[in-house]
Amino acid sequence: MSEPIKLTTPLTEDQTRVLRAGDQIRISGVVYTARDAAHKRLVELLDQKQPLPFDMDGAIIYYVGPTPGAPDQVFGAAGPTTSYRMDAYAPRLIALGLRGMIGKGNRSPEVVDAMKQHGAVYFAATGGAGALLAKCIVKSETVAWDDLGAEALRRLEVVNFPVVVAIDAEGTSLYGNQAME
Repeated sequence: MSEPIKLTTPLTEDQTRVLRAGDQIRISGVVYTARDAAHKRLVELLDQKQPLPFDMDGAIIYYVGPTPGAPDQVFGAAGPTTSYRMDAYAPRLIALGLRGMIGKGNRSPEVVDAMKQHGAVYFAATGGAGALLAKCIVKSETVAWDDLGAEALRRLEVVNFPVVVAIDAEGTSLYGNQAME
């Protein structure tokens, strides 16, 4: 088995276009957290022609609602959320330069089409391994919408965060060639 590919954020289109479904990846750098409530607010800001709380170009969003950690931990657990709940919003963010999404489960045809058009990838993190994934998160700060609690928009700093390319920028999927209908 080959060594995992190491990526540092922000990602470029050149980096994402060469990744293939099944590639093992270790991400270091900044990753943002957002689930459906935060995605809804991001799109509302776009509709109102307001600035977003972070630069989408080259960014990765992790679909996670972390649990509180012990005093010596950044997070308690950071397992991925089922991604299809963000599918109504993801194509607009991808068009703005979002390069990566981390979650679990398949994506809609609209998301896959946007990924192919703009050179984005979908990474899968291992569900059920939230406590282990949290050990790769070295810093967390709330960027926006603290009122959302665990769903607030956060800026994480990660080191060697393990993911697998689940759907690449060509639309090839570990879930089969059929996107979720």
